[in-house]
Amino acid sequence: MKKNKLKLLLAVLLFIGCLAKATAQIEPSKEEKIDFIVTFGKDAAGKWGDDDHCQIYFVAVPVEYQGNFYIRVFDPETGGKNDQINGVFNTQTKFSFYGGKTCYSEKDARNVDPVGNYKSGVLITSKVFSEDKALDNAWYSFGPFNPQEGEYDADLKSNVFKIIVEGMSGDDGNAYRLSLTKEAEANIPISNSNFFAYEVCFRLINKTNEAAHLYPFINANIAKVKEHNFDFDNDGYIRVNSVVKKAHDLTVSGDNEWKSSEIEITNAEINTSLDLYIIKGKDFSNDLTIYLTDQFKQAVPFFSSPIGGIPKYKYKVDVNFDVK
Repeated sequence: MKKNKLKLLLAVLLFIGCLAKATAQIEPSKEEKIDFIVTFGKDAAGKWGDDDHCQIYFVAVPVEYQGNFYIRVFDPETGGKNDQINGVFNTQTKFSFYGGKTCYSEKDARNVDPVGNYKSGVLITSKVFSEDKALDNAWYSFGPFNPQEGEYDADLKSNVFKIIVEGMSGDDGNAYRLSLTKEAEANIPISNSNFFAYEVCFRLINKTNEAAHLYPFINANIAKVKEHNFDFDNDGYIRVNSVVKKAHDLTVSGDNEWKSSEIEITNAEINTSLDLYIIKGKDFSNDLTIYLTDQFKQAVPFFSSPIGGIPKYKYKVDVNFDVK
């Protein structure tokens, strides 16, 4: 029993140390190479790539940061050049920002489906956006916020906040980006912060052979994971890299369907990030949804800035010499 507790403590300390190297303040991050996060109106069909018309992101503000901060949204309106039009624009999207106890620790908040008490915590502010030319391809700022308004998490060594984006009406797709910043009118980084989510709906960069990346962190309790993807439209390949895996193919989904693949976790992959990379193969705009679960069917978080850095495959050759 003591040995197990020691292993868990060491895993937590390693996780905290790795988190200190994470510096993502804009989501999607430069490491992910994703075009936009996308949330569709509640009346949109699944064939557009969004399975539940809701996106939940968490943002970890390191405990050592004492100043105020802002959450900025790039292109929050629903009727502009980056958005998916389905006939006439008729969509409204609500952005809500939560802090307080249980905003992150509540189990329903970390589920892949928006059910139960996923809106846990204290609602700090919210705003509904519709078509607005002034906000097309422009930033909107929420805040200022005090880090102490979040929920402190000892493993992350951060105050955690929750952002819920809901397609309130309509059937169009709202494409946007998020930023955590020190300033209201500029994206000024906060060192060691990070965005993370347990399920993501996103748009690939529309360029053949361009690769997007997602970085789930594998903690000491994980023995295997299952990758789930929705509405990939057979648009290329989904593969996984790690410190011991190189270009392992995963099953891809077609139009409006789910597919999944199991991934065994080795000891060498514990307390590292995996690299799920999605290679685009066709010339069309494509939105899809991906999430990961462990052997207990619990969702595994994707971090915008990979914990411990982007995993590098460690090629190893065993050579045996027979000496006679």
